[in-house]
Amino acid sequence: MINNNYQALPSHLDKINLINKGAFYTSPIYVDTVWDFIEPYIDKETVVFDPACGYGVFLSKETKAKKIGNDIDSKALEIAKNNTKDVAYYNYNFLEVFNRTAYGIDEEKKLIVIGNPPYNDITSQAKKRLKKLNFGVNEKLKTRDIGISFLRAFDYLKADYICVLHPLSYLIKKANFNLLKNFRENYIIVDSLIISSKYFNQTSKSSEFPIVIALYKRKENNGMDYEYIKNFNFKTIEGKTFKLSDFEYIGDFINKYPKKNIKIKEGDILFYTLRDINALKRNKTFIEKPIANAVKVDIDKLDYYIYVDIFKDFIRHVPYYFGNLDILIDTQLFRRYKDYFISYALKKYPFLKKHYSNSKIHPKDETFILKYFKELLKGHFIPIKEKK
Repeated sequence: MINNNYQALPSHLDKINLINKGAFYTSPIYVDTVWDFIEPYIDKETVVFDPACGYGVFLSKETKAKKIGNDIDSKALEIAKNNTKDVAYYNYNFLEVFNRTAYGIDEEKKLIVIGNPPYNDITSQAKKRLKKLNFGVNEKLKTRDIGISFLRAFDYLKADYICVLHPLSYLIKKANFNLLKNFRENYIIVDSLIISSKYFNQTSKSSEFPIVIALYKRKENNGMDYEYIKNFNFKTIEGKTFKLSDFEYIGDFINKYPKKNIKIKEGDILFYTLRDINALKRNKTFIEKPIANAVKVDIDKLDYYIYVDIFKDFIRHVPYYFGNLDILIDTQLFRRYKDYFISYALKKYPFLKKHYSNSKIHPKDETFILKYFKELLKGHFIPIKEKK
């Protein structure tokens, strides 16, 4: 076990610096998980390095390996020195200084990188007015999220293993995965544990998202492609497992984003831009007036947009670890239950009746829709009592 007496909260930072430094410090429980993952690969010749060590919690573990820590925050390092022993500390901006020599690590040494590096998507809407990148990032690493920049920097260290916490979205969202570039080309994920962001102090409790504790192994020029990620068996702290390939996704059947040069005319049905399940929780579905985020609904695919709208109403049954996935669907199953979805939608949106003049209202449509979600999600279904 690690030393539990360390200071868990970044108490020397105000709210703005807390957000912009990504300084959300880690519970000892998850630190222990990291060490459980890396312990089999440690010997007395190993160097364990935390390049964004904060108060030093990841380096509190007693081990035969040499321990090195670094952080851009000199005040955090002073606290880390009081919390740990037998650790060599450095005060660099790792996103500008990302080579072994600077940290006294021999090129031939076995290296394991650990920690919970900052992540801060400056394009995200969450806390957007507070976000500002207030430190330098080398051009080789620069991207919209500093967490992705950290992963890209790790590749330059040529670490044998990397075990860090980061948003699951870096792997499962294809656009983010592509931004990993050299990292994904030289590493594969070999183990994982997904936890909720709500257990981190100062993060939003109302819009939790999945964080993965990921163990990566270096396989130079033989790393991951997206097919590898789709078929990787992710594990959650709740004891569940899933693969992306277990499901179909609504994006394969409808337009999720507005198309360029599509003119919207009176009478068109409009739908708000679709991103992922967590965005669906926050955003509208059917909308009345044209806006920049309006998608013109293809009437031939109206069933699917109705499905998304009703998915939002039943979203409380979907676990947090699916939050950054596209909206899940089982098309064969949906066809069996479609009449109940249409019935539910007609009661909710009278303007749809002209498109479903032959459809009937089923008095127990919610019961059957709930049955659909139980069959769709199987062991991932959250059994919450429906609102009356």
